[in-house]
Order: sequence, then C-alpha cells, then structure tokens
Amino acid sequence: MKAVFLDRGTFSKNIDLPAPAGVTDYVTYDDTPKDSDLIIERSQDAEIIFTNKVQIGAEVIAKLPKLKLIQLTATGMNNVDQEACKEYNVTLYNVAGYAVKSVPEHTFMLMLNAMRAGIHYHQKVADGTWQDNGNFCLLDISLVDLEDKTLGIIGVGTIGKRVTDIARAFGMKVLWAEHQGRTPRNDDYTAFDEVLATADVISLHCPLNDDTKHLINQDTLAKMAKKPLLVNVARGGIVDSQALTDAINNEQIMGYASDVFEQEPVTKDDPLLSISDHPRVIFSPHNA
Repeated sequence: MKAVFLDRGTFSKNIDLPAPAGVTDYVTYDDTPKDSDLIIERSQDAEIIFTNKVQIGAEVIAKLPKLKLIQLTATGMNNVDQEACKEYNVTLYNVAGYAVKSVPEHTFMLMLNAMRAGIHYHQKVADGTWQDNGNFCLLDISLVDLEDKTLGIIGVGTIGKRVTDIARAFGMKVLWAEHQGRTPRNDDYTAFDEVLATADVISLHCPLNDDTKHLINQDTLAKMAKKPLLVNVARGGIVDSQALTDAINNEQIMGYASDVFEQEPVTKDDPLLSISDHPRVIFSPHNA
C-alpha cells in the first residue's frame, strides 16, 4: 500500500513520523506548492494521502482513482473538498483531540500579552524608552487583569472546553456562545448576541465553514458593547480582516490577538499588518 505525505515539513524534524503499519511504500515531501497538477503527480498511485494544510480540491480527487483515504494531520478540514470525497468514495479523517494542550496554552499567551501590553513593554525596555523615562516603573498603557472578567467562547469543542478550565482558574466567568441565530440548546449555552454584548474577551475556537466565514464582521463587531479583546486561534477566515482593522482603529474593541490569517503565510497587503504596532495587538505565525 502506498501513502504520500504532502507537507511533512509543517512538523518539526525532531518529531518522529514513521510510516503507518501496513504502508509498504511511503513517500514524504517537505512541502507541496498550491499546484493541482503537482499534487496529482505526487499522489497518482497513492491509496492514502497525509496532509496538514495542502488544498485538495475536487479536480484533484477526481484524478486519483486509487485514492481511498485522506488523513489530515490536524483538526481543521476546510482545506479538503468534503463533497468530492463523498462523491468519489474517499474517506476523510482529521485528528480528534489535536493540540489540546498547546492551543489552549497559546490562547492564554496571546490573551495575557494583549491584556497586559506585553510586546509594547518589552519594546520600551529594549529601545531605551524606560531608561530615558527615569521612573522606577513605566506604565503608559494600562495593565488589565483577567480575574473577574467575562470570557466568551465561540466554538465549544475539546479545545474550547480546555480554555474554559484555564479561564476559570484565572477567576474568569465563562460564557459558551450558541450558534448564531439559534436558541441556546441548554443552560450551558448563552445566545450568540448576548455573548458579544457582555464579554470582556472573546476567544474563537470554531471551524471555518460556510456558516462561520467572516462570522466576525462589521455587524457583529458593532454588537461588542464592552469593547472586548478578540482572540483567534481558529482560522483566519472567520474574521473579516478589514472590518477588524477598522474596529481597532475606531476603538470599537480593545485589541486583537491572533495565530491565524486569511492567507498563510500572511500577505504583505493584509490590512491586519497595519495595526501590528498597536499595544494590544499580537500575532503569531500559525504555530499554536
């Protein structure tokens, strides 16, 4: 049985990823560019494709008659045409319970840095501003504690629940947002718009699909009455980048802390880069 790993390079070389049992022909590539013909060429005789982020559309799946399984090495499934998989009888799996320690911890790294202006103050030490100021401590941007703040979580899967546990350890009140436009399914959930209106911090942990594309947009940002910090460790496409940038510039929200972008690597013309110097904005390169 032949298997091909199209983007082994998205994992550290220090991580051992041997061929799965039963695979006799295992070919790995560090990276496979966004080229349908090249994806087809590399996968032509494979029964199994492993991939993390390679885009596999219907035109690729249709030309791989031997393909039986696409195994994603992450949780997100938006990079594969799921309808085409059904049409051509290709099984599609993701990794359940993926990064259940790493992503929640990264969430709080981003959250704390933004709430306490961590990057801003690091730079003030490094560039000599603090020394020139001469005071025992420098405090030109307020430090905001997490304790007693309300955290709204959009996307209550394994990761969202772990974020809940950590938030409560910080002394935060946690609200789980029901799907937009739906009545809360039980007492554990709060109406979507109510979460937007009452949260001091909103953290995104939902998948990217037709329902969540640009879920955070001009209209939903306008409902965030408490001017919260927004944290995104889900997918870049859940947030309308221009609307978010405008909201920061217009002081509609406190800040933005994100590990993800609509295009990755982030493009030079992404409007979010224009707010990268904001004291409550912090970015990481999809490594949570």
